Order: sequence, then C-alpha cells, then structure tokens
Amino acid sequence: MGRVAPRFPNLPDATSPEEVNKALLRHFFPPKPLPIVPSILRPYRGCDPLLPGEITAALRKCSSSSVPGPDSIPYSVWKRVHLTAPRLLTDLVGPLLKLGYHPVSMKKANGIVLDKPGKPSYDSPASFRVIVLLPTVSQILERVVASGLSLTARTLKLVHSNQCGSLPTLSSFDAAISLVHSVRTLQRPGLKVSTLFLDIKGGFDNVNASTLCSSLKKAGVPHYMVSWIGSFLSQRTCRLLFQGSVKTFSPVQVGTPQGSPISPLLLVIYVASLHIQIPRGLSLSYVDDFALSAASASYRMNIRTLQRAFGRIRARASARDVGFSVPKTELIHWRTPLQRDPPASPAPPPICLDGQVFPPLPCVRWLGYWFTPNLASLAHFSKRLGLAQGAFATVKRLSPPGSGLSPHLAHRLAISLLLPTLLYGADLMVPSRGMLTKMDIYWRQVQR
Repeated sequence: MGRVAPRFPNLPDATSPEEVNKALLRHFFPPKPLPIVPSILRPYRGCDPLLPGEITAALRKCSSSSVPGPDSIPYSVWKRVHLTAPRLLTDLVGPLLKLGYHPVSMKKANGIVLDKPGKPSYDSPASFRVIVLLPTVSQILERVVASGLSLTARTLKLVHSNQCGSLPTLSSFDAAISLVHSVRTLQRPGLKVSTLFLDIKGGFDNVNASTLCSSLKKAGVPHYMVSWIGSFLSQRTCRLLFQGSVKTFSPVQVGTPQGSPISPLLLVIYVASLHIQIPRGLSLSYVDDFALSAASASYRMNIRTLQRAFGRIRARASARDVGFSVPKTELIHWRTPLQRDPPASPAPPPICLDGQVFPPLPCVRWLGYWFTPNLASLAHFSKRLGLAQGAFATVKRLSPPGSGLSPHLAHRLAISLLLPTLLYGADLMVPSRGMLTKMDIYWRQVQR
C-alpha cells in the first residue's frame, strides 16, 4: 500500500484555512501587470451582430457532462434554452462584444485544489495543482470570440506557421508528423540530426495581458476584440475549494485562465515570436511545447547549434516575461540504420544548458508519442499497451462477476476508453507484427 496524501494542504507557514488559502493564491496566481480597462463603455464600430448560428456552433462544442463553474448552470440547460429561444443568448452576450467588455460576474471561477500523486511531501503549494472551473455562459462567449479570433489570426499571420496547436484542423498529430518528416528529410543527404525538446514554464500564467493587447492592436485586430480580451483578462476572482477552505472569492491576477476555450489561442499568439530560424534545422511547437532540430555532419556540431538556438529563444522569451522549465528539457540524437557508431566510439555528446547537463535519451515522450532514435514503433506501442492493460485492470474492478457494470456498459467503456488508449499514435506509427500479436491477445481478453 502506498502513502495516501492528505487532502488538506499541510503548509508549514499556514496554520488556518485562511492562511492556507492566501498561500495557495500567492503561489498559483502571482501578481501580473494588467491592461488598462476603460471606465466608460462605448460601442465599437465594425462589430457585426452576433447570430444565433454562432451560439449554436459554440454550444455544439460544449459537453453536457462538463462540470459548471460558480454559476452552477450546466451546458445542457443552455442548449435547451437556446433551442427554445434562439435569440436569448445572442441578446445577452452580443452587446458585450460590441462594447468590448466582459462583466465581473462572468470572471469568477472555482479553483479545485488537488494533490499531485507521488510527491514525497505535501508541505509546499508546488505539491498541488488547481483545476479551474469557469461559468458556462462565459465559456459560450469565449468560444464565439475564439472562433472569430482564430480567423483573424490566420489572416493577419499572428500565429507562426510552425505552431500546430490551438487552431482548427490542427492537432498533436500534425506536430508529431511534421517532426518526423523534418528529421527524415534532414537525414536524407547523410546528415546527423538532433532535437532539443523545451517546455514553457507556466505558459498560461505568464502571459502579460498588457503586452498581448498591445501586440494585437498593432497587428490590426479589431478594436472591440482587443478591448474585450483586455477586459476578459482583468479583474478576475477565484474561489479555492479544498477540505476546510474558506470558500470566498479572492482577486487574482492571471495571465490567461486555464480551462478557458480562448486561452490556448491567446498563448500561441503571445509566443509566436519565440520561433527562430535554425540553419539546416527547424523550430516546431505545439502550444507551449517546443522542439528545436538541427542537422550537420556530426552530433557535436548539432549541440553547438542547439545551444546557440536556446540562447536566442530564451532571450526572446525573457522579453515577453516567459521562461522555460530547463529541468524538463530532453535531448535525442536521431539515427538511421546506416548511422551506427563503431563499438569503441565515444558516447554521443550531451548538451549543457544553464549549468545542467542533459544526455541524449534512448526514448523521448512528446505529445503522447514515444520516439526512439531510429523512429521505431516498438517503444511507443509497448507503452500504450502497458497503459491499456492498467486501465483494463481498473475497469475489471468496476465490473466483478455478478455485480458492478452490466456487460453492455462494460463493452461501451472498453470501446470508449481502452481502445483509444491502446491505439493512440497508430495514425503516425505502424506496430510490428510481434506487437500486433500482443495487442490482439490483449483485446481478446478485453472482449471476454
């Protein structure tokens, strides 16, 4: 039996729920400069009237099973309301767009404090995470704005072409296949390729709202949209919920609220300038995950190129008050079947960043895909099979013989949970014949 973590944060400098609440707020929502919000609201020109079809499209993306925020109104209610009175929601949120304003009542959030499993101690706020739940009516409007901003961002080229996240028709598959394609293309003339994987530290929380709005305005984004974004990111409040919490709303200064439909798009616009040109290489990203690739005649030359690239991208990040989580950095040296070192050759070179040494890894996980230096699929599907087997053990505990879930529900659970877990990555990689046999044996066990 493993250690069961306490649900109540046991912080050394906080002896009461009020002090714990303040300590968690300081950790998760550090002070940030906020944009100036106009005190007098005037309607902006150029804002087209909101149509019921736009609300319908937004509601279609909302799950009725999602947990609502402080308003306690599930999406199923809004869908029924919109079906009955299609003009109600448009008349409710449409004027907010025209005024470029997001009301304070829609900027309240519930923050569910959960402990991170596997931590040696729980006496630090860093051992916890917060799941933010926003009002559903606010998220409907956020989806409408995100749809319009996405089209505007593509027209004005606010998002870098090598960014594969937070845009319609793009997914993690596009980022992964772009990485594989670039590696194989660079290897074709006989070059050696290396990739450095970076992760932006607290990406959503570190978006400077004033800088973001200034950049959007200079780029030509409609004024009503810029004003609404500035209003949306300011004067936010959050109520932290944990065992014994005070359950009061407190003002917080966040970059972009996690859980918001528009936050990922705002982040990729904000970090677009972090993409750099790499000679005989590529800078690729998926939201806040970056992959820098370099190619040359030797891995040692790649290391020097990647070190220079890291210095440049870090300088650009600092200019935007963004940093990288250096301890999470990973390095891989790609190899073709012909690129095999002699038995007595030295080990492939590591990379040194900020005084920390990162050796090349035999397997790297990026966006749910497990990559090996030779781009073989064995490691990836071995991991997926292990995850599927663990999930299957959990499902079996929910449906013991003679009780629990009915066979019909158990089958539906297997199709919706176990099969996607097992086959994730099959769009990019092809399992070997031996792995297909193991996967087939597992699925037969599931069906029994």
